[in-house]
Amino acid sequence: MKSILLPLLILITGFSTQAQNKPCSSPEASQFDFWVGTWNLYGADSSLTGTNTVYKILDGCTVQENFESSKIAYSGKSWSMYNAQTKLWQQTWVDNQGGYIVLEGKFENGAMNLITGIVKVNGKEQINRMRYHDIKKDGFEWDWETSLDNGVTWKTSWHLRYERKK
Repeated sequence: MKSILLPLLILITGFSTQAQNKPCSSPEASQFDFWVGTWNLYGADSSLTGTNTVYKILDGCTVQENFESSKIAYSGKSWSMYNAQTKLWQQTWVDNQGGYIVLEGKFENGAMNLITGIVKVNGKEQINRMRYHDIKKDGFEWDWETSLDNGVTWKTSWHLRYERKK
């Protein structure tokens, strides 16, 4: 009986200590808070491209994105969290076209930059970057960028302007 009680006590004490420390309450874990809300998205030609609703879930530890574009029949979801051990943001994206993307990065110099690992596209190695920048209370710019030289130079493939729905 004692052999069962000690591990159980350690487990309960560990959960209690973890709950008191609030693992997602660090300032870094709030760096994506600018994204939380309901948004209209405008493309490079200034036309409405889609909408995005973003929530903080799981006791504030996870940012969940819900993207919809009837204009291009495309929808997807992502889940992002700050990993205190690696000191990086990690994001997983899935969509209605079978896409699955894993990114990681950090918020620095007023921008959130999330980068994929190396992927092969048409026989060429590339990395991709999502860049959230020019962040203000009711809007920001978002770019999907590609690099063929391991991040030395970047080319914008897709640009969106986010405007908070009122």
